[in-house]
Amino acid sequence: MQQLQHAARALGWDGQLIPDVEVLGAKFAAVVRIRQDVHQWRSRHGWAPELNPAWFRSWSEPSTHDHVPVPAVDLLGALVPVAHPRFALRACGTLLTLAPCAVVLPSNQPYRPLRMLELDYYGVGVVNAAPESPAELVLAPEDRTAEFGSSLFGRWLLEVLYSRLLELPQLTENA
Repeated sequence: MQQLQHAARALGWDGQLIPDVEVLGAKFAAVVRIRQDVHQWRSRHGWAPELNPAWFRSWSEPSTHDHVPVPAVDLLGALVPVAHPRFALRACGTLLTLAPCAVVLPSNQPYRPLRMLELDYYGVGVVNAAPESPAELVLAPEDRTAEFGSSLFGRWLLEVLYSRLLELPQLTENA
C-alpha cells in the first residue's frame, strides 16, 4: 500500500487511496476525493451508496432521472501494479474509459523507449515505485474520459468507491 501511496503522490493525485478494488475482472487501486457537500446531504437524507448494479439500469429511463443520487466522490485516477511494462496496456484497458490510469512498476524496471511510446500513445501513465522511497513519475497519464463519455458502469463504480470510502475510519471521524 505504501508503494501505491508514493505513486499517487508522484502523480499529484491528492485524494484518498482505496486499495484492492475489483470490478469486472479488473484489479486496481482508486484515488478518490470526497465531495463533502454531497456526502453530507446524502448522510442527512439517508441515501447510502447503491451497490446493486441492476438498479443502475433503471437510470437510463428518463422517468427515473430525478431519482438518481448525485455522486459523492470524484475518481481522480486508477493505479494498477504490474510486474513489467508489457502488461500495462491490458491492465489499464477498460479503466482508461473511466479515469486517468497509471501502472505502478517496481523501481528497478529499466526504461524501454518503444514500450513507453506505446503507453504514451494510449494515455497510460507509468510510475516507478518502491515501498520505502519516493516514486518516480516516468510518464504522466492522460484523462481521456471525455472521449468515451459517461456510462452506467462508471456511475456504479463511483457508488462502490463511495461505499469503500465510508468504511475508512478517518472519514467517519470527519463527517
